[in-house]
Amino acid sequence: MKRLSMTLAGGLAMFVLAGLALLAWQWLRPETMGQAVAITDPAAQVARGAYLARAGNCMGCHTARGSTPYAGGRAMPTPFGTLYTSNLTPDRHSGIGTWNADDFWRALHHGRGKDGRFLYPAFPFTNYTRVSRSDADALFAYLQSLPPAARANTPHQLRFPYNQRWLLGFWRALYFAPGQYQPQPQQGAQWNRGAYLVQGLGHCSGCHSTRNGFGAAGKPDDLSGGLIPGLDWMAPSLQADGPHGLRQWSSDELGTLLANGVSQRAAVMGPMAEVVGQSLQYLTPQDIAAMTTYLRSLPALATPATDRVSSPPQQAEQVMRTGERLYRQLCVDCHNARGQGIAPDYPPLDGNPALAALPVNAIRIVLHGGYPPSTAGNPYPFGMPPFGHQLSDEEVAAVVSYVRNSWSNRGGMVGAAEVNRLRGVPLE
Repeated sequence: MKRLSMTLAGGLAMFVLAGLALLAWQWLRPETMGQAVAITDPAAQVARGAYLARAGNCMGCHTARGSTPYAGGRAMPTPFGTLYTSNLTPDRHSGIGTWNADDFWRALHHGRGKDGRFLYPAFPFTNYTRVSRSDADALFAYLQSLPPAARANTPHQLRFPYNQRWLLGFWRALYFAPGQYQPQPQQGAQWNRGAYLVQGLGHCSGCHSTRNGFGAAGKPDDLSGGLIPGLDWMAPSLQADGPHGLRQWSSDELGTLLANGVSQRAAVMGPMAEVVGQSLQYLTPQDIAAMTTYLRSLPALATPATDRVSSPPQQAEQVMRTGERLYRQLCVDCHNARGQGIAPDYPPLDGNPALAALPVNAIRIVLHGGYPPSTAGNPYPFGMPPFGHQLSDEEVAAVVSYVRNSWSNRGGMVGAAEVNRLRGVPLE
């Protein structure tokens, strides 16, 4: 027994030492600074940085509602608590006014602050590490050109042990390795530009991949879809196989959706409406085309099978009858009897990829309405009115079940309890 106790104690000591060594390595590992490029035209660098800030939608996250742009304070709900974005203006006390270009590069490329502390991965440094040093310097130059805003950073509100920042050393050892985007020589310049934007500044995998129990998103080239933690929105797979996957979309259809928020195939709503409204609509046609080229080239992945009927047959039949009646009362004028819609103002429901995934988006849109962004290409978007005040939980479940299981759609049935859970959750 004594020998067993000594063996267990020795094993525990080795485990602790290994953990300490891992943390020490995360703190002390060498950090590459990249090759800074001499700037001959500072104004051009700032203008380039402003464009890159749009591409990354930096203002979207680093601006609280009704507050100064880039002054931080926006709440970012997560399963571990609430994080608050930081002040990116050049204020010397609460912003990044004392930072230099190397400090900013360290944050983007290595996920560490000016003082060396680990940054929480709600800041998508796992994607931003792919950004080039010259683009990082341009982005920093733009942020330094902004008016300083003396807005103190709001402390994060995380539960124990997630509020112990040093534990991020273990997270980083498992899920993060710094490294810039490496162009693929077998692909053309347009494809590589699209991959650089999607995997890097666009940080698309931050929403369009499934996060694990530790909050780690998929790799930057994983766009297989996932539930956005803390927001109860489903970011659909961009790699879905079958007749409604992106491979079946034309380049014009996808490019129009990214730039305008609506197309002949679909309309964006929820968090993606913000991305299009504040970011993608401002990109050049060349960059939109590059992203489209890359996204349409992604390997197709089979969509997980969903039972068409998850209720007893008689009950499901009654739900479908109720759903059809409500659809003909409330929806048919805009979406048509066969779900074809009237594109681009009223998106089709037949074959809509958003209906093949989890039903949260459809439920929330029926409850609270749906609103594409106002863009230069679609300045007066048509929205869907909310029906939550008019329909019971059972009725919302019935009409969502109907559209998810009609025409060519093959989704699962929806229960009233799921509707009730989302009834009080706002659109953002």
